[in-house]
Formats: sequence, C-alpha cells, structure tokens
Amino acid sequence: MVDRIKTRYRKLVFFTWFLTLDLIMFGAFVRLTDSGLGCPDWPGCYGKASPLGAVNHIEQALQAMPYGAVSFSKAWIEMIHRYAGTLLGMLIIAIVYMAWRYRGILRNTPRLATFTLLAVCVQGAFGAWTVTHRLMPIIVTTHLLCGIGLLALMTWLAAREKEHPPITPAARSMLPWAAAGLVLLFVQIALGGWVSTNYAALACLDFPTCHGEWLPPMDFHSGYSLIRGLGLLPSGEAISQYALTAIHWTHRNFAFIVFIYMGVLGFKLRAEPGLKAPATLLLALLLAQLFTGLTTIFFQWPLLIAVLHNGGAAGLVLITVTLLVRIARSNSSKIAA
Repeated sequence: MVDRIKTRYRKLVFFTWFLTLDLIMFGAFVRLTDSGLGCPDWPGCYGKASPLGAVNHIEQALQAMPYGAVSFSKAWIEMIHRYAGTLLGMLIIAIVYMAWRYRGILRNTPRLATFTLLAVCVQGAFGAWTVTHRLMPIIVTTHLLCGIGLLALMTWLAAREKEHPPITPAARSMLPWAAAGLVLLFVQIALGGWVSTNYAALACLDFPTCHGEWLPPMDFHSGYSLIRGLGLLPSGEAISQYALTAIHWTHRNFAFIVFIYMGVLGFKLRAEPGLKAPATLLLALLLAQLFTGLTTIFFQWPLLIAVLHNGGAAGLVLITVTLLVRIARSNSSKIAA
C-alpha cells in the first residue's frame, strides 16, 4: 500500500512536470505564431467553450481583417494552450491533495506543493490578463517568467522524488554559485521575453555587430518603458527602431555574460561524479542555445528554431534547479548526520 502510494505520487509529479515543460514550449509557439488573441476574450472563445461554437464570430473577424489576429488556426492554437493550462492546474491540485493526505508516507513537506498551486493560479491570472490587456508587453513577459518559475517549482518537486549520489564538500560549496546562475538565467529569460513580446528579434540582422556597429544608436529609455501597449510608447506614439535595437542589443550582449558564467559553473560541477550528468547536459544546452540564438538572426527567425530557443532556456532553468536541489539535499543530509 505504501509503495503504491509513493509510486502513484511520483508518476503524477513527473507527468505534471513534463506537461509544464511542454506547455512552456507550446506557449512560445502561441506567441511566435501571433495566436495570443486568436480568441480575443477569456476564458472561452467568443463566449463559447471551443472555436467550433464561435465559427460565425471568427468568420466575421476574418472578413473585417483577413490578416488580423483572429483566424480559425490561431483560435485553435490559443484554446489548446488554455485547455492544457487547465489540465495542468487540475494535476497540481491532485498533487497538493496527495501531498497533504499522505504526508506521513511521502516524508516530504507538502508546503512546496501548496506553493506550486498558488504559482499556477498566478500564472493563470496573467494568462487571462495577456488577452484582456491586448498582449501588453509587460504582462506577456511576466506570464512567461511565471511559467518558467512554475517549471522550476515542478522540477524541485520532481527532484525530491529521486535518489541522488553523494557529492563531495567541494561541490557543496558551489550552492551559492549555482543559485546566482539561476538568477542570471531568469534575468536573461526576462530580457528574451521582452525581445519577443516587442517583436525585436530582427532588430539587428548582423552579428557580432548590430547595424555594422558595436554600439549602434539606441533608445534605452523608450525600449524599457514598461507600462505601455504593444508597439507603442507611453505617449501613444509608435515605438522607434532605436528602441527596438536597444531591446535586442541588451538581450544579445547579456547572453555572453550568462554563457561564460554558466559555462564555467558547468565545467566546475562536471568534475564532481555525483553531478557529472546534469552538468554535462547544462553545457550541451548552453551550446544549443548559442546555436539557436545565432540561427534566428542569420535565418531571420524561423518558427521551429525560435520555439527550440525558448525550450532551451526552459531546459537551462530545469537543469540548474536540478543541480541546486542535489547540492542542497546533500548539504541537508550532511547537517542531519
């Protein structure tokens, strides 16, 4: 009975973790295909449970704006994303229920699962605001960060369900450095989300320079004014190319800082036998991110590569959290001993 409960809980956690990662990548697909307003209301589609019931509304929107935000394909993409998000919330509720009911058997505090449930509620709220605020960049970027934070929490929950090999005291001392790496990743993801939500991915089409210069003319004040509509400045004017260049240039150059820091961290942790596998994967993902990031520039933002680039960022967070949990749990075991 005890083993069956543990196995059932473990399978539930790992399936939910996998769905969270998939949902983040599909969310990137929604954003990159401009499907965020495929159904311009929430939670339904023109008040219906699916686009099937909103055929007349969608046809009218298409007739009014044939190349606008609404189409049958975009409506389905957006609604599938919402359905998956709803399923994710239900699975996390089930995790919380089991974590509290069987806390004596599972031998882990249910507080982390409860906090994860709060996080998915916040994520759902920002998902709704993304639609009701008409893809306002700060809302969309925050929605992305909440999704990455939710993945980090689910990775933490999943990592607690596995046995990990012991590590040396030298590796345990790397805990604050790994935590700093996670912070850098979140900053870079925020900068990347700001690029995507402002459609600044192609603001610089050359590399390593931008418009043939190392420091091209840029407008940071306008580019990073947060409270404004999509494609607009707070004054209501259209955002300038100089502002878009500033957004792109910042994300591109901060990526070098993250790449070097996480690369050094990965090489140091790879020397530890108990951390070799995730540290090696961290280094591989860093190289993949560099490749997909450069490819989006040279091939002008192909959809598949752009989705993979978003998935790679999520993967880096996933691996870094895994490393953090392994180091932290090893430290806790040492203290308990």
